[in-house]
Amino acid sequence: MGTNSKILLVDDDPGLLELLSIRLNAAGYMVDTVNSAESALNYLDLERPQLVISDIQMGGMNGMALFEQINAKFPALPVIILTAHGTIPEAVAAVQRGVFGYLTKPFDSKNLLEQIQKALNNAPQTSQPQHTKSLWCKDVITQSIDMKDVLNRAELVAKGDASVLLYGESGVGKELFARAVHSASNRNQKPFVAVNCSAIPEHLLETELFGHVKGAFTGAVRDHDGLFQLAKGGTLFLDEIGDMPLALQVKLLRALQEKQIRPVGSSHSVAIDVRFISATHRDLKEEIARGNFREDLYYRIDVISLKIPSLSQRREDIPLLANHFLELFAGRYQRNITGFSPDAMEMLLTAPWPGNVRQLMNVVEQCVVLNTASLIPPALVYDAINMETSQLKSFEEAKKQFERDYLVRVLKITSGNVTQAARIAKRNRTEFYKLLQRHKIDYSIYKTRALDIHKL
Repeated sequence: MGTNSKILLVDDDPGLLELLSIRLNAAGYMVDTVNSAESALNYLDLERPQLVISDIQMGGMNGMALFEQINAKFPALPVIILTAHGTIPEAVAAVQRGVFGYLTKPFDSKNLLEQIQKALNNAPQTSQPQHTKSLWCKDVITQSIDMKDVLNRAELVAKGDASVLLYGESGVGKELFARAVHSASNRNQKPFVAVNCSAIPEHLLETELFGHVKGAFTGAVRDHDGLFQLAKGGTLFLDEIGDMPLALQVKLLRALQEKQIRPVGSSHSVAIDVRFISATHRDLKEEIARGNFREDLYYRIDVISLKIPSLSQRREDIPLLANHFLELFAGRYQRNITGFSPDAMEMLLTAPWPGNVRQLMNVVEQCVVLNTASLIPPALVYDAINMETSQLKSFEEAKKQFERDYLVRVLKITSGNVTQAARIAKRNRTEFYKLLQRHKIDYSIYKTRALDIHKL
């Protein structure tokens, strides 16, 4: 397992970093090191190891503060704390707060490797070679760390049978993720059945889900299996479940609780065996407060929730997706188009994208259909997006708590080119450097550490 596992070491003692690196490299692990908690957060903006090992006492941010930030953003990423004998009580308290474990200095090599192996047994393997990257998520095109985190959680979730609720704006690809979870599960040889609850009238949705028997209503000339039955042994995906009528919510809750359904017009129940995944763009807690969604059903379907980032939150994926769609539609419409002009790509990068990936795909298709040159010009993109001059928010408009995320996003887009990043942010370089210093962001990391581009 070591050869596929990446470990981040965090310590302000260079001698200890070197010693640990030697031991772990010898055991077959891939090891990266940083000398502060702040540098670790910079690292995690670009890379995702399977394990973080951090000293508890460091100058600046300490190991526990680092853990709190990691746990808030990446709850599936295990953290082991290094501690001197005098801070063992702190380490024990840290474990109670969610730290995977702690190691005391000096380290016993056997205990060190045992602790690491235990942590890695529960960690997603994001550093597998590309050719062994599972086909389960082959259709998800991304280089975004945020998206990779969701994929990591999805892979862990897929192994069980717990109900999954996918959150995300319209067009982010919720059904794509549902299919990925199904593909990574033990049910992947059985059917994946999807239905959009907002697209089917209430009186038809019930019979679509649960089926009906002959004579149940006018026009029911034969028995009809519902989607629960068609998905037997596989996965049933209910998109936009927040739009499901209350009367049907009651019947769905009963089906999930009792693992059986009663077709419309039947006096007998039928056992069901499905993995249940649902999705919504709504805030279901708000819908519960308004009386539009049942609280008991919410807790039944939201056993595990996954939030899919919007396209505006992962702008580094826009060139990948745009070029992927360009290749797709150029082939479909038999157009000899080699790419986007620089100004056209900049327009794509800075557009608001309220319709997310679906909107981007439609924009690229329209550009391909109307383009007559080898490169797509900005005028076509402008018309397709139907925008005036929408760009990334200026820093005056951005709220203070989003400043760091903004800076990181721009550095990702420009691969650490501060001049270009400052131009996009509409700041002079001096002021931009001050903003980076304020948030302790090392822009050089974005230049030297290439992002892995995954076409999964």
